Amino acid sequence: MKNKLSPIIKPSELTWLNQDEEIVIIDASAGSKARYDEQHLAGAIFADVNEDLANIGDFAAGGRHPLPTFDQFSTVLQKLGITKHSHVIVYDDKNGGNAAARLWWMLKAIGHEKVQVIDGGFQAAVKAGFPTTDKVEIPKSVEKYKIATWNLPLSDINEVEKVSGTDDYIVIDVRDANRFAGLTEPIDLIAGHIPGAANIPYTENLDTTGAFLAPEILKEKYAEALAHVKPENVIVHCGSGITACHTLLAMDYAGLPIPKLYVGSWSEWSRNNKEMVLADQ
Repeated sequence: MKNKLSPIIKPSELTWLNQDEEIVIIDASAGSKARYDEQHLAGAIFADVNEDLANIGDFAAGGRHPLPTFDQFSTVLQKLGITKHSHVIVYDDKNGGNAAARLWWMLKAIGHEKVQVIDGGFQAAVKAGFPTTDKVEIPKSVEKYKIATWNLPLSDINEVEKVSGTDDYIVIDVRDANRFAGLTEPIDLIAGHIPGAANIPYTENLDTTGAFLAPEILKEKYAEALAHVKPENVIVHCGSGITACHTLLAMDYAGLPIPKLYVGSWSEWSRNNKEMVLADQ
């Protein structure tokens, strides 16, 4: 039986990338087009987290980064030169790999198996000696990628409201502890969290160098946290459906089932007059 492709690729494994015609390297650095234009990994095509990985509209109806339509995402993949046969290597310039994890999840969700995130991102790849350039990269000309459904589990605001705080489900908020506690909120209008949610910051998936913890450590960490619920009853969210994908990536790396993603997250919840736990409660 063929071994499953790891969702994480180590910088030391990158030397062969540009030797394979099916490889497509994607730079998904959120808000960092200027950095990409100045320096990016050789061969990498830029994917914009706002324009390519989301369909931004009314924040109250889907949050700050709702998923694009199938037709929109299909067009994006064509623009990036990605086909069903492509081996996609994605990175960003944050050690956490948030935007890279979002594209990883989206590709996995449409059934694309050959996709990996560079552990440690741009900085780690450069440190490992992977060549960089400021050259304008031209994607391969490919046919449109046909997409029919999201195959990975999704949740929505109604389900979260129904199950949050019940014994049979767990809703995980991956934002940092101060945002969860309502002590600070740098982006959304209201600080706080969904009642009954558990706070497991996505940054805890990483070691002090910004690389993912070993799979066995991640497995023990999440297996303990989720011991009392079935895998299908785990819902993960963040501020807008981006950093939550980092935890989904970590859990897949650990060999655990990929939980439901609540894409709308706090940015949607906090704009819909839902019950909230605020700092003074």
